[in-house]
Amino acid sequence: MHPDLEFAARRRGGVFTVADARRAGYRPDEIRAAVVSGAWHRLRRGVYVPADVWAVVAADGRARHLLDTLAAVTVLGAGPVVSHSSAARFHRLVLPRQVDDVVRLTHADQWRTGRGYRIAAAELPPEDVVVASAFAVTSAARTLIDCAREWPLTDAVVALDAALFEQRVLRADLAAAILRQSHWLGIGNAARAVGLADGRAESPLETRGRLAIVRAGLPCPELQAELHGPHGFVARVDGWYEDACVALEFDGRVKYDDPRGGRTPAEVAWEEKRREDKLRDLDVRTVRIVQADLPRLDGPVERLRGLLSQPFTGPRRFRVVRRPEPGAGAGGAVA
Repeated sequence: MHPDLEFAARRRGGVFTVADARRAGYRPDEIRAAVVSGAWHRLRRGVYVPADVWAVVAADGRARHLLDTLAAVTVLGAGPVVSHSSAARFHRLVLPRQVDDVVRLTHADQWRTGRGYRIAAAELPPEDVVVASAFAVTSAARTLIDCAREWPLTDAVVALDAALFEQRVLRADLAAAILRQSHWLGIGNAARAVGLADGRAESPLETRGRLAIVRAGLPCPELQAELHGPHGFVARVDGWYEDACVALEFDGRVKYDDPRGGRTPAEVAWEEKRREDKLRDLDVRTVRIVQADLPRLDGPVERLRGLLSQPFTGPRRFRVVRRPEPGAGAGGAVA
């Protein structure tokens, strides 16, 4: 590629237009030949990307969608702001499995749809917009609230939990975004999702399991509580019920299939067994929840219901250190 065209592509985030190519000196027949030969990949009419770039992103759904977003923004020009699920991909938020590939945009006073994109008309106050290298995009907080207005409640809470845990967003910013959209369609669903969100959940399994427990009529557990025995730290449990001394463990297969720290699956399983023995030595009762138990948790819920009906009456040979939600202050409460 001509250096002038390479510069134009870099300026646009990797894509370039027919006009860019013409300005760099390419004739119409040369442009057609580049497309036919596969040297340039056509994203949409008049917008291309070099074949080597396309080869890198074609198998990556997020990167491919961002290229499609760049192409749409290039055609539409300044004005529309990348939003909703497209902005969620940009911010690396957790998306539902069933989310579509339509490029989502928002404009202050324009609504329309086109091939592969949809523009919503909505207010865009300056605090809700950030400028990336090649386009403007809604902030992480605005994006989460926009998505939560449309997504199923559980999917919205999963995304909010992950964003809070990774400290990509603050609760104060989410609350402010809700207030700015107080009369918008779906804002009640978004407010409910924020109310249910907890930045201590460390995986979608923990979020979905917690919501299933509440949906079954049981109290919401405390999250990420540390148990310390007579000789010090014993374990950090995913969920905790104080009165009954019951621990919840959300057990995903990835811990065994792809263990961290260079450990083998057998070593992880052995460590997990030893950990459970230590909890049992403290008279802590444990309920384990795995992905296959979702969405209803019938077995675990019945066991948990029975355990919670029996408050712990024996001597407590441990203390509990509670982990604050990210952004809620340093330290932990001790019981």
